[in-house]
Amino acid sequence: MDTDDLRTFLEVAEAGGVTPAARRLGLSKSIVSRQLTRLESALGAQLLARTTRGAVLTEAGVTFREHAQRVVGELDAAQEAISQDGEVRGRLRIAAPLSFGPTHLAPVLADLALQYPKLIIHAAYADRFVDLVGEGFDVAVRLGYLADSALVARRIAPVHGRLVASPDYLARAGAPQRPMDLLEHDVIIAQRAEWRVRDGDEVVTVRPRPRFSADNGEALMAAALKGLGIFLAPDFLAAPYLQTGELVEVLSDCPSPEGGLYVVRPPGDHVPRKIRVLTDLLVERFGERSGVRL
Repeated sequence: MDTDDLRTFLEVAEAGGVTPAARRLGLSKSIVSRQLTRLESALGAQLLARTTRGAVLTEAGVTFREHAQRVVGELDAAQEAISQDGEVRGRLRIAAPLSFGPTHLAPVLADLALQYPKLIIHAAYADRFVDLVGEGFDVAVRLGYLADSALVARRIAPVHGRLVASPDYLARAGAPQRPMDLLEHDVIIAQRAEWRVRDGDEVVTVRPRPRFSADNGEALMAAALKGLGIFLAPDFLAAPYLQTGELVEVLSDCPSPEGGLYVVRPPGDHVPRKIRVLTDLLVERFGERSGVRL
């Protein structure tokens, strides 16, 4: 089985079709199709279902993709280990939040690409939960609180959140005086329909009534600015509007417990150098010594 065929299959699976994959690889469509046919013949299974819009993974293709990624990853690690020039190379697929990625992460990735010319970077920005292994990502940048999982996480920096609302909303509804008052207010909330806030020495969980919900922080911020309710916002989103007075902090003595900015990767003892250099650059830009508050 040819490893080039494995890489081509992974490229087609990621790109969603032979044509875009051929463009990325700098090969003709006929060569890419021939490599896929050779791989499927060697396996005795159809990996991709061709459609007029491209190609989608079959059930066998979904299963094989995960194994192929591990094989190619191990080969890349072996090449990296014996590389004489120590250059960072290959493709780095990163998943990051849409509310944070374009504004904060994109400049870091651009600098990373400039520093390592042989590194090909593909960033996917979405506020949904991304399955790193199933969707073929090398690494994710995540914010907030991490659930227990088999993934390996490195904390880069603290992330702070605060309850905010527009002056118009507070004039109309009044300001909450204690966390449980939030149950009587309209709130703007993401997919997680509960908030954790400090009440004295305790952390309490509040499940308020959502007035407006969305899966994107910028959309939630727009609703808060329009006066639709109270929003538990990260500092990097709220700070500009607090400075202009478009938003006002409420329950300032009941902050949300500190979250984090994390680099998350699939399990494995070997950390590819491309992930190590990304992590180091994120620590430099956002770590506690950087002076940046998120």
